[in-house]
Amino acid sequence: MGGTACHRRGVEPSAPDRRPADPRRRVLARRLIVALVVVVQLGLVARGYRSDHKELAFQMFPEASTWRAEIVRVEADGDRVPVADDWMGYRWSDLVDGRGLDRPEVRRHADAGLDNQLAFLDAALEWAAAHTPRDDRTRYLEATVTVWHNTDPPEVVVLRSRERDVAP
Repeated sequence: MGGTACHRRGVEPSAPDRRPADPRRRVLARRLIVALVVVVQLGLVARGYRSDHKELAFQMFPEASTWRAEIVRVEADGDRVPVADDWMGYRWSDLVDGRGLDRPEVRRHADAGLDNQLAFLDAALEWAAAHTPRDDRTRYLEATVTVWHNTDPPEVVVLRSRERDVAP
């Protein structure tokens, strides 16, 4: 006396209302999805090589570049004070930690390339200038960066934070 409960009660099970899928449409849809995934991945890789931080841009042989920076606070009266000196209760090494930024005067390897390191340093200058509210003397922060790209002769790059409003 096999059968389902539906048969016992006299109810016929309903047949699924499926139309056979068009195999050409399914194949085309799969191909479009695969093509879209490949295009997105290639776009991310290309973007990685154009960006400062090189996300998703693998380099088998990274740069052998180094850098060193002298960072100063330029005050309203024009004085240039090294950030190595504490000011208004702030310490540069406490404000920016990591990526070798805490002691920029030491020559360091640019482990992810010079563009990457300069982008981090530029962002650190902006962040420190924006997050030191007790400092009412500093107009802007300035970094004079000496870079050695692989075996090329040294070059000097100057980075500056935005100017702050200070009383002269």
